[in-house]
Amino acid sequence: MKVLIVYAHPERKSFNAAMLACARETLERAGHEVRVSDLYAQNFDPVASDRDFSGRRFPDHLQYDREQKHARAHDLLAPDIQAEIEKLLWCDFLILQFPLWWFSVPAIMKGWFDRVLVNGVAYGAGMRYDTGGLRGRRAMIATSTAAYPDMCAPDGLVGDLDVILWPLQNGTLAYTGFDVLAPFVAHSVNYVDAARRESYLRDYAARLGGIAGERPMFFHPLSDFGPNWRLKPGVRPGAVGQGGGRTPRV
Repeated sequence: MKVLIVYAHPERKSFNAAMLACARETLERAGHEVRVSDLYAQNFDPVASDRDFSGRRFPDHLQYDREQKHARAHDLLAPDIQAEIEKLLWCDFLILQFPLWWFSVPAIMKGWFDRVLVNGVAYGAGMRYDTGGLRGRRAMIATSTAAYPDMCAPDGLVGDLDVILWPLQNGTLAYTGFDVLAPFVAHSVNYVDAARRESYLRDYAARLGGIAGERPMFFHPLSDFGPNWRLKPGVRPGAVGQGGGRTPRV
């Protein structure tokens, strides 16, 4: 299996760095080929702008998604974007690894989404969800948080973690065609002891060791929606964002 890990953490001594090392070692030992996009180490530019194109279809008014599609078709994308697209298309399995900051990803990873999930590659022209441009690949989130598990319960202080991750798992990964596996979450890493952090790493290695046999999370296919973009009568909601069930917690 070809694995791409897109990694966002600025500190090389962090628990996230330990998670990255664990993933790489575990996967390579199992015979998988691993590439890493270490966004901070690469000094990846997260700002989408007209600098992303060496030529423009609409030079007087920046329509970023339309310029993406034009640039992809005419080999006009900035080299750093093109390099990340090549890695993305190479992989069979994508891991997004990051600390959960302000209920989302660090800004540098959001910029990776904006600039690399290009119109005409990841989505567009009828490509979304089960017809997305990256279909046939798997993906998962591996994240850490300072929050305690009970804080992320449906009735917890910060709310249901499945809902918090919905924009990423549904709106970024499933939307572009990935089969999305349940996330791996290391809770309250700032406050647990070294033994607990080591147990998280063992759990993560064990999870990655059995990843090939995991069943993806459920997201509704396009055929479940009517012409009004809502679930058809008689289709029972099965995903969190449409009022359905919760993700199994791993």
